[in-house]
Amino acid sequence: MPRVSELSLDVRCNAERFWSAAEVWIKKPHVVNKRLCGVKESEYEAVCSEDFSSSLARLTGIHGHELSELFPFLHVCTLDSGLKAEESWCVGVRTIIPKVEPSCNGNLYKDIIVKDLICQAVTFLPIEETREGHVILKKSNIYKIQLEESTDECVLRLHALRPDQWFSDGVAYPKLSWLTAELLPKLARWAMENKSSEFKSTLSLIPVEKYSILYQQLKNKYKEMVKVWPEVTDPEKFVFEDVAIATYLLVLWAEERAEKGVTSRQSFVDLGCGNGLLVHILNNEGHPGKGIDVRKRKIWDLYGPNTHLEEKAITPSASFLFPETDWLIGNHSDELTPWIPVIAARSSYACCYFVLPCCFFDFSGKYQRRHCKKTQYREYIDFISEVSAVCGFQTDEDCLRIPSTKRVCLIGKSRSYEEPEGELAEARRTDYIRGRQVSYTSFTNVTQKDHSGHNHHGDGQEISEPGSEWGSGFQPREKTETVRNCAALPRDLVDGVVLKVARALLEFIGEAGDEGKNSSWKDTNNWHAGGSLSIREVAELLDQSTLQTLKKECGGLQTLLKNSHQVFRVEGGRVHIRDWRNDGPMRKPKSQTSGALKTRLCWFHTHHPHGCPLSTEDCLFAHGKDDLRPSTRPLKKLRN
Repeated sequence: MPRVSELSLDVRCNAERFWSAAEVWIKKPHVVNKRLCGVKESEYEAVCSEDFSSSLARLTGIHGHELSELFPFLHVCTLDSGLKAEESWCVGVRTIIPKVEPSCNGNLYKDIIVKDLICQAVTFLPIEETREGHVILKKSNIYKIQLEESTDECVLRLHALRPDQWFSDGVAYPKLSWLTAELLPKLARWAMENKSSEFKSTLSLIPVEKYSILYQQLKNKYKEMVKVWPEVTDPEKFVFEDVAIATYLLVLWAEERAEKGVTSRQSFVDLGCGNGLLVHILNNEGHPGKGIDVRKRKIWDLYGPNTHLEEKAITPSASFLFPETDWLIGNHSDELTPWIPVIAARSSYACCYFVLPCCFFDFSGKYQRRHCKKTQYREYIDFISEVSAVCGFQTDEDCLRIPSTKRVCLIGKSRSYEEPEGELAEARRTDYIRGRQVSYTSFTNVTQKDHSGHNHHGDGQEISEPGSEWGSGFQPREKTETVRNCAALPRDLVDGVVLKVARALLEFIGEAGDEGKNSSWKDTNNWHAGGSLSIREVAELLDQSTLQTLKKECGGLQTLLKNSHQVFRVEGGRVHIRDWRNDGPMRKPKSQTSGALKTRLCWFHTHHPHGCPLSTEDCLFAHGKDDLRPSTRPLKKLRN
């Protein structure tokens, strides 16, 4: 039997680990082959040796001599063993779903999956099914992956029936060299890792083939948004992420209409809609609805009158119920996330919800961890699931295909109680929310200050009295976004921190040097790059008032050091003096246009004992005031 490749495993791999790794390639080939959207599997049937031939003939459409030709390739291990175990085979079919159809012939691409449970092998028999229902077996592309164990080692082998006739279209039929160089090593790694994901596989609640077709259509339809994106955020990430989320919802809602036998499209409200692109797509695709956010974005003006967006602060209360709405959406809705199942449950018995949690919030503030054995993300997803269950929803969990690490969504489509039991369900909701709020206050040791008269948000909107609010202590975000990336810190504070840290680094010898730790850098004629310090060691150099100021910024001290890109290099949690001789000073960064050169003073020319390691011509920064140039870059627009 032709053996194409083999890979020895570094650790002992039992059958359970092998099948766990093989199942990834069988059920989720898109994890490795990025040109696939996924597969649709049939039910597998256990087959004994006596019925194996008839089962294979039925699936492949071939009989007699053609079928017997495959037996040596399929049966090698089982026949040699002399075993006649019942149900020693498991046979099923998967339909391959490409992201883009590889040809226009309309054929369906399938694999017959044959699992040899005795010899730890899985064979893939590719077939094409024509529009007329004819089945074509692609004998040239039949291959087998097998785990072979000995006393000394475990070997993962890839066998091909006819490697010299192998056909590849790069999509449904990958190259044989790709299977050996890419797939086999990944299977080996998965078999050795022996760890399972704490989340479900992607798109487990909707038909993958429908998602794939619709996603390509919407991607082509809305890709031009990338070119006109006026926000400071990454357009490709946000445009294609919202296209993927919209695709998921449209397929989910289409399936819901089919189940209920209705044709009218679902209405929705997106709470905390942000840039509003998801609302824009859903409105364009025929769903009535609107988005609400505390702050209008510049891109809103580009959507036109058919996209319905409102600038309004959302406070969980009786004034923010949506009894006529079918679905509430929370797409990275931050502080509103735990409230969305509550608002949906209280809006109407028929109201459903979809949330994609991102930042971790409780009902009254930041979520406080309680289970150290779980990841923070898994714990927070479980918390929102708990809220959903208490609100009376039967909760589904799924994982989206979006360019984000926070991809798990929760869906509440049906209730766990009958409509007449609404009062009891509401009592449970109320008790749970109050309990969480009391627990949060005790945990964080936060006391609520009393104020006389009316209370106001930072955007000037009046808050109702506490008795009329559900969320005691809930604070919607400010209308004006606060910049907390260290860019707005006082210049003298930043310069002082940079100088202090740099001097401390220069007290160390170069990493490749052989002098004492505190040898004087003033005594050497060579340009001195100093040593390195951990972020914690750098923090110990600063006084408490400075650390408290930095703590209020996103990323704190590390963000300040990374912002000081001209002076420092931060890698692996350690801070180094940047040596521009090694950082390719002659290769200008993409963002470094000619209009920005020499518009700032060179820190090394001014502060380093040996000056700048580069010549005036090579340095991107000005060597003295005489070298400064006026900036020709357009001024940034001030934020509203």
